[in-house]
Amino acid sequence: MTRHTRSSHTRRWPCLALLLAGLAALLTFVAAWRILPPRPTAADLAYASLSPRQRLDIYLPRGTGPHPVVIWVHGGAWRWGERALPPLAAPFAVLDRGYALVSVGYRLTDEATFPAQIQDLRAAVRWLRANAVAYDLDPERFAVWGFSAGGHLAALLGTAGTVAALDDPRLGDPAISSRVQAVVAWASPSDLAALAGQPSPPGCPAGERVDEGGTRSPVAWLLGGPPELVPEQARLANPLTYISADDPPFLIQHGREDCVVPYQQSELLYGALVPVIGAEHVTLTLFDAGHDPSLLSLSPFSRWANRERVLDFLDQQLGRVRRAG
Repeated sequence: MTRHTRSSHTRRWPCLALLLAGLAALLTFVAAWRILPPRPTAADLAYASLSPRQRLDIYLPRGTGPHPVVIWVHGGAWRWGERALPPLAAPFAVLDRGYALVSVGYRLTDEATFPAQIQDLRAAVRWLRANAVAYDLDPERFAVWGFSAGGHLAALLGTAGTVAALDDPRLGDPAISSRVQAVVAWASPSDLAALAGQPSPPGCPAGERVDEGGTRSPVAWLLGGPPELVPEQARLANPLTYISADDPPFLIQHGREDCVVPYQQSELLYGALVPVIGAEHVTLTLFDAGHDPSLLSLSPFSRWANRERVLDFLDQQLGRVRRAG
């Protein structure tokens, strides 16, 4: 009887060891991919007072600052979306490299047309710089990263950071810079007037594109009408309009199978930036992917290798940051 009990215990030890190893692997996976997203260090901070959407959340990494900053701009066709980040969101990866992450809300097109959206982002950048000491941020090292409509606004922030026509004097101190030092643009529209001449990939369903729907398309909602009817608005909303030699480096990524924003939009942005700021300061990556950057969709955007590529770009442009620990 005693020998039988010892034998049972002996058999249980390998099972227990496997269980503990599996649990350790699961916890490592959860930590690495941010399945349980971190809570903001400071949440629902108002950077302006014209709209309840003019709020931001700050996530700080472990360790002492001041921390360089990555500003996340959500997508949603300028009409939908929110600053709250879901589990597995790619931007959380910056925390492990020692960056502060700031997720910014902005006025959507059910509330205001362009240029309200870029005015809000510029106001948010100024607010962050004005309050950098309070939140342990480095005001000299700001990057912006956006997806889809957020990518468009990120690109615009990169090229039009000092353009007076895109400012609102009610939103912060204009003496404080709203420039950024690096831009990551994912699946970004750029030249909205050129969309009509760019074909969708084969097999795309009707009604998916941001410019489809006439006066009720997301582009028309943004501009106040289709680009052909409001050409000056389309020009002002075009990041290519403002490209200059002192623009920050860009990492541009897009899916060739994108049914919402044709990948040629990113090619236009890349092609306009290279002659002005130099090929060494602009990178374009085209994936065999659609318009979904989520890890759950197995998107190349959010795979580990590409997250590392984005982080390495940020390190290069903002100065290498030690891993948080």
